[in-house]
Formats: sequence, structure tokens, C-alpha cells
Amino acid sequence: MDTLQLVLLLLGASVLVVTACRAVNLPPILGYLLVGVIVGPHALDLISDRERAGHLAEFGVVFLMFSIGLEFSLPRLNAMKRIVFGLGLAQVVLTTLAIAAMAVAAVGVPWLVGIGLGGALAMSSTAILSKLLADRRELDVKHGREVMGVLLFQDLAVVPLLVVIPELARPMGELAGAVAFASVKAAALLTVVLFFGQKPMRAWFTLVARRKSAELFMLNVLLITLGLAWLTELAGLSLALGAFVAGMLISETEYRYMVEEDIKPFRDVLLGLFFISIGMMLDLSAIVHEWPRVLGVLAGLLIGKLVVVWALSRAFGATPGTALRTGLWLCAGGEFGFVLLARGEGVGLLAGGPLQPVLAALVLSLILAPLIVQFSDRIVLRLVASEWLQRSMQLTQLAVRSMESDKHAILCGYGRTGQHLARFLEHEDIGYVALDLDPERVREAANAGEPVSYGDGTRRETLIAAGLARASVVIVTFSDRGDTMRILHRVREVAPAVPVVVRSREQEDAAELFEAGAAEVVPEALEASVMLATHALAFVGVPLQRIVRHLRELREQQYGLLRGFFHGATDVGDRLDEADQPRLHSVTLAEGDNAVGRRLGELGLTEIGTTVSSLRRHGMRGMEPDGSVVLKAGDVVVLLGSAAAVNAGEGKLLRG
Repeated sequence: MDTLQLVLLLLGASVLVVTACRAVNLPPILGYLLVGVIVGPHALDLISDRERAGHLAEFGVVFLMFSIGLEFSLPRLNAMKRIVFGLGLAQVVLTTLAIAAMAVAAVGVPWLVGIGLGGALAMSSTAILSKLLADRRELDVKHGREVMGVLLFQDLAVVPLLVVIPELARPMGELAGAVAFASVKAAALLTVVLFFGQKPMRAWFTLVARRKSAELFMLNVLLITLGLAWLTELAGLSLALGAFVAGMLISETEYRYMVEEDIKPFRDVLLGLFFISIGMMLDLSAIVHEWPRVLGVLAGLLIGKLVVVWALSRAFGATPGTALRTGLWLCAGGEFGFVLLARGEGVGLLAGGPLQPVLAALVLSLILAPLIVQFSDRIVLRLVASEWLQRSMQLTQLAVRSMESDKHAILCGYGRTGQHLARFLEHEDIGYVALDLDPERVREAANAGEPVSYGDGTRRETLIAAGLARASVVIVTFSDRGDTMRILHRVREVAPAVPVVVRSREQEDAAELFEAGAAEVVPEALEASVMLATHALAFVGVPLQRIVRHLRELREQQYGLLRGFFHGATDVGDRLDEADQPRLHSVTLAEGDNAVGRRLGELGLTEIGTTVSSLRRHGMRGMEPDGSVVLKAGDVVVLLGSAAAVNAGEGKLLRG
């Protein structure tokens, strides 16, 4: 098979399998591993020249280490030094030794092989866990900071491990000298390059950037990355170390983010090839034959890392609940484990060792990692009694704050959008209770006298404690679709009559959010384009009155709840008596009410000057329903009209 056929085969299989993994929300890494298993020597054996495929895959590791170097930040390390160099260092060292001891005792492998396995399995998945922390908005909570600090040290620890692991394959008598010599070479290289290379690197990138050629800039990045990787290989060190140093040098320049975006496609594609090469090492028949050992390694990995991280987190002052959460987040393996295992296997360190069970356990742990994270809260609440007390105290404090509130707004999220919205509510003398998961933000806002509490709006008990049953509206100030859907489900479950106003990133999400029970959806993309168009039209000379009219018409089309609010706004504005201004009013129908079982057109609402703006039924929402709709108990009818008109309309709906 020639090189072109090899690349086409790998690309075609990767596209199909990774698309399937994305469809079921599995990490792409698993797709690449599966491709490797399928085309590898233990299955279809479609790749005859595996050495050539391995060379292609090695460049994936090079660009991965380059990306880690780009993210290297001395200020960030300094800010988190206690977690990174305290908890992170202790976790890697103790986990490596614990796994090595287990491997020696259970399997009888030599200590050096055990240390190689321990170093590989001590790693956790930065890609998966950092994304889960961001998605769950837990980056700033206590266990989130611990997890990120440990992951940061693990990323850094890969560099010395890549230097040390190849030397472990040497005879015991040569080991100490070889490791010391390799360490001295690496330290000398880092010292020379980092202390004397920053100014020339900045000057060179500035010279290239002034040519204003994207092609030249990209060629320069590739030259620097692969050039330094080649130099470190000449010095007897790994390609990955040189790429890491290149990334560190560029991270100190103003071109860091541009380089990061340019290099990402190369990194992801080549890293995919690397994981394919790992998959080619997996022998499914051997794994099936050795399934007890696979499960044993998996259980030892998860339980061992959980115990080590929990104990260390407690030793560094964390509460039992925080320590257990940190342990659950970090107990699975990571993608760097494959990098280190491949390095050890490539130099013969793992020859005859338990490679197949370890690889299989590492793959299974990556699959289990998101599930463990998803159930971590339930596990902590079940096992740690103090968590119940702490959660109860938080809910009690929240309930006390909201006890005197009635017809108030509940803000889920108190970031910039939530704070701007709170100012509008305060200006109109409307009470609100805000929920947020950033402890620092909550502390600052609470000290300033703001009605803000630490709480998760996706939880049923939190919304109840915030006075959901007495609230007039719930506002979701962030645009995460998953959390928004959970909030809508909780509100519909507890208080279906309370309207929920939500944000969405794209207009296409609106239909799904409306179906889930949202009273109104504000698409960010639409609002941004509207404001851009408004300012642009003003600058090209379009009269302001016409711009306002266009703006009014577009928003009336998009937001049915606002129909009628803008009519005459450019003519009379604030001179209209406030009592005559159109307003919305929600009426929930119960069994026995006058409107239940009757058609909407029979009630004569239009005769008293009110219209039905929308109808919500079991989470479904219909704008301006026609008169043939038969009303049912549980329906929420949203009336639009003046204060007197909506009061009269409510009377017709409830009493007749």
C-alpha cells in the first residue's frame, strides 16, 4: 500500500467513525482508537507498512506538545502554585508509585516497568474534563479549581516523563547515569532556549508578520515547531520535548493566539492518526480472553486514583465533599496515558508486560469518565453526610432571603447579562433573587447588598427555595442549551404558570426551547445583527424614525409577546398615560373556571379591548391562537391589553 492509499484509508475510516461518535456524544479519541483496531494487524490487517503510519502519527504528539507549550503561562502557574505544585505534584508521584506497586505485586512485572505503567495511568483527560467543567459551569468552584490545577501539572509532567521513560528500558546498572544525563541535557536545553531565545523569537515573528502573508506565517510556525523538535532529537531527546519548548517560546509573544488557531487543524488531524496507531496495538481477541484482568486493571485504576486524590485533597485542606468530587473527576485515565504507553512500548519497556489489559482499561475509563462526572454529585451526597448539611444550609439561607419576596423575578446566572438585567429591574422597583455558581462573584455581590445566592438553577430544590411558586418570571441569563432545558423542565414540573424567558445562541434553537415551555426566546445572533444594522443604517444616512420603525417591525415579527407595545411609540412616546399602555398578564385556568371547556372565541375578550397573546399548554406554546381553540384546565392564557382590559379579561376567564 503506497502512502496516498494509506492516508485515504485512514481519512475515510476516521470520518465515518468519528461522525458516529459525535452523534452519540462520545469523545472522538474513541473513534480513532476504533479505526486503529479495525485496520490494525489484529483485525482486518489493512496496513502493511505500520512503521510509516507510526511516523505520521508521531507528528500528532509533536503538535499536541506544541499546543501545551503554547498554553504555558507563568502568571497562571504562580496564581495556582499551591494546587499545581502541591496537590498536582503529589498526585502524579503517589499515583505513579501506587500503581507501580500494584503492578509489581499483582502481575510480577519489574519495578521499572511498573513505574512506566504508573506514570501513564496517573494522567487524566485534560480535553474531556476541562470541557465538562466549562459545560457544567464548575471551573470556579472549589473542586473545579483543584481539578484544573492537577490537570495543569499533569500536562507539565508529561515532558519529564517523555525524557525518563525511554531510559527505564536500560539495564539497572546504567539507569541512574542515563536518567541523570538525559535530565541534564533537557535542563540545559530549556535554560538556553528559554533565557536566550525569547527576544530572537519575538523579533523573528514580528519580521514575518510584517509581510502580512497568512501562508508565510503558517510556514514559519511549522518551521519553528518541527525545527526545534528535530534539534532535540539530535540531542538524544524526544521530538515532543522540542515541540513543547517551541510552544513555550511563542507563548510569550503577542502572536500566541493566532498561532494556536493556525496550528489546531494540523494538531487534531495528526493526533487522530496517533490514536489510530494506538488502536492498532489493541488485540480484541486477547482482551476478550483476558477480560478478568481488564476489569481488574480498570477497577484498580479507578479506585486507586480515587483514593489517592481524595486523601491528598483532604491533606491540602479540602472538605470531604470537595475531596471526593475531585477524586471522582480525576480517577479515569487520559489521552497522555496513550502517549506515554506508546513511548514505553516503542523502546521495549513494556515488552512482555500487561500492555493489552492496560490499553483496554484506559479506553474503558475514557468512556466512563463523563458518566462518573454526571453521577458525582449523587455519589457525594450519598457518601458524605456533611454535604447534606451544607446543601441544606445553602437552601435555608436562600429561602430566608426570598421569603418576603412576592411577584419577584428569579435570575438564573449573575454574570454581566444578569447584572445588567438586575439594574433594569431595580429601576422599576421589581424585586429579584439571583442564583449563581461562582462563589467569588456571589460573595462580592452579597457583600454589596445584592440579593444574590450561591445556587444551581437547574436543581428543583434550589428553585423552590428561591420562591418559584411566588415568582412572576424566571429569566435564564446564560445561553447554555442543556442547562436551559433542565431549568425549563424544573419550572414546568413545579410551577407551570410561571413564564420563563431564555437566551439562545442560535435562532434554530428557539423551536425546541418553546416546546420545552419557554415563554420567550431571545436569540443572541438575531439581537447582535439587529443592533449592527441599526448603527450601520444610521451612519449611512437613513433617518432615525425609519430605523426605529424597521427595528419595531422586525422585533414584532420575532417576538410575538411584544406585539402592540410599539404602536405609536415614535409619535407619542412617554406622553401616553401609563395606565393605557399595553401590558401582559398570565392567567392559569383550573377546573371549574368559566373558560374551561369553552372556545376562546366565545368569551368576548376582544370586545373589552384585550387579546390573547399566547397560550401555553403542557409546555407547548402557541402564538395568537384562533377562536376555535377549546380551553382546558391547566392552560396558561397570556392576555395583552391595558391594565383595565386585562383585569376584565381575567374576570371573564375565571368567573364569567
